[in-house]
Amino acid sequence: MIEISHVTKKYGNKKALDDVSFEVESGEIFAFIGHNGAGKTTLIKSIVGIHDFDEGEILIDGKSIKKEPVECKKIMAYVPDNPELYENMKAVDFINFICDMYEVNAMTREKNIKKLAEMFEMTESLNNEIKSFSHGMKQKVALIAALAHEPKVLIMDEPFVGLDPKAIFDMKELMREMVREGRTIFFSTHILDVAEKLCDRVAIVKKGKIVKVGSMKAVKGDKSLEKVFLELEK
Repeated sequence: MIEISHVTKKYGNKKALDDVSFEVESGEIFAFIGHNGAGKTTLIKSIVGIHDFDEGEILIDGKSIKKEPVECKKIMAYVPDNPELYENMKAVDFINFICDMYEVNAMTREKNIKKLAEMFEMTESLNNEIKSFSHGMKQKVALIAALAHEPKVLIMDEPFVGLDPKAIFDMKELMREMVREGRTIFFSTHILDVAEKLCDRVAIVKKGKIVKVGSMKAVKGDKSLEKVFLELEK
């Protein structure tokens, strides 16, 4: 579903991404981990078409994010690490605005918004302005907006930051449900025990290079993911 082939991204003389290659299959949850500044957000923003890249190719469902960005974005949803929302809008208006862009019909959006708002305990807050929300509530609005149009590919950067324990549990259950339906989830996280228990496969990035990629079992072996990560970071 996501094919990343020899991607290099430079900032001046520094390579933020250095010949990065791996694939994310349909129907799997894929974790992307690394320390701060390793290149995680740069790659995620390249996948979703926010950042250009200097070399290589990224395909989403067989289409190039460079050559066919609109077609790629139609099937994707992106949740950044710091949700930047239109703060003077009511939450429900923002969510409907996103649904409008994805041409979600009235029946589907009503069903999905209701389900997601109940899951995240946001039903009574949707008519409030976003600027009145805490970081965690803004994260929930971003997730509802991203999920309401039923994306085939969900890309998230640190999605669990700011969420309360119940929301984290419910989000993990929803992610499992999505992949059972054949959808694809790619996300970065520093919460390694969550990644270890939740994900099918994982890639570890260090200074812009992929140092380990494969099934969770193959990458961690008899160790914990945390221990493998710390050993690779030495």
